[in-house]
Amino acid sequence: MAACLAVAPLLVYPGFMMKAMLFALFACAFNLIAGYGRLVSFGHAMFLGTAGYVCGHAAKVWGLSPELAILAGTGAAALLGAASGWLAIRRSGIYFAMVTLAFAQMIYFVALQARFTGGEDGLQGVPRGHLLGLVDLSVPANLYAFVLVVFLGGFYLIMRLVGSPFGRILKAIGDHEPRAQSLGLDTERYKLAAFTISAALAGLAGSTKAIVNQIATLTDVHWAMSGEVLLMTFLGGVGTLFGPVVGAFVVIAMQNYLAALGQWVTVIHGLIFVLCVVAFRRGIVGELTALAQRRPHRTAPAPASAPAPAAREVPGE
Repeated sequence: MAACLAVAPLLVYPGFMMKAMLFALFACAFNLIAGYGRLVSFGHAMFLGTAGYVCGHAAKVWGLSPELAILAGTGAAALLGAASGWLAIRRSGIYFAMVTLAFAQMIYFVALQARFTGGEDGLQGVPRGHLLGLVDLSVPANLYAFVLVVFLGGFYLIMRLVGSPFGRILKAIGDHEPRAQSLGLDTERYKLAAFTISAALAGLAGSTKAIVNQIATLTDVHWAMSGEVLLMTFLGGVGTLFGPVVGAFVVIAMQNYLAALGQWVTVIHGLIFVLCVVAFRRGIVGELTALAQRRPHRTAPAPASAPAPAAREVPGE
């Protein structure tokens, strides 16, 4: 995947690739709690949008360098995730989803009314600056390389988390929380940690997006953005490592190449989501993985056994 993304600008418009990679990181962050912890959030856009506003304000008003501004946005998203998650994880199922949606709506109205966000006009003119004081991010090649490193770093972190003891405990909690509690695990602590990590990674995507696009808008904190990341994850394959990446690229490709259809793009998204839920419940990657596992493995015929050697007569018997 890293090799394909590295050479992709030679074949595909780099702006599309950067947008798809950032949304893929956002979807992977959402999948960490939805796919492995079975905590489906309806308000994950609040972390993406909040981080974008904080990063843009830190870079434009405070004059911080890009890496420090991104760290500020990521930290703000992590703090918001810890605060909202502390209340949300006390419920499960649809009640958990409704609590996260309520938090997201509060953040949306704060972003709409606050002065530093720019309201409906958004926070414009976010400077890209020089990374570490050396790399000029206004150069397209440098900017693409930076986004690629951010995405691969976030993806690698999620991959290690999923395969770690923490990830296995999170899977156990998602499969059967009472049984995990009977083993002596503090399930609420693990769910809060996973929710905070997911919020931080979503904030990393939002902060980088503000630097790349040089603007932070209400679109990133709107409830519809939470619906989009839900579509990306379930379309690609919830609970799979590469599913959110595939789903994000598919959805962003439809938004870009079907833009001439106007509002019909939303209708197409809805139809695809319904089809996925009804017929392909594992998603693209999940169905392909299940198909590969169902294929019978051909085994080579066993070689004919050689005749046993005749018994030798031992002298002296």
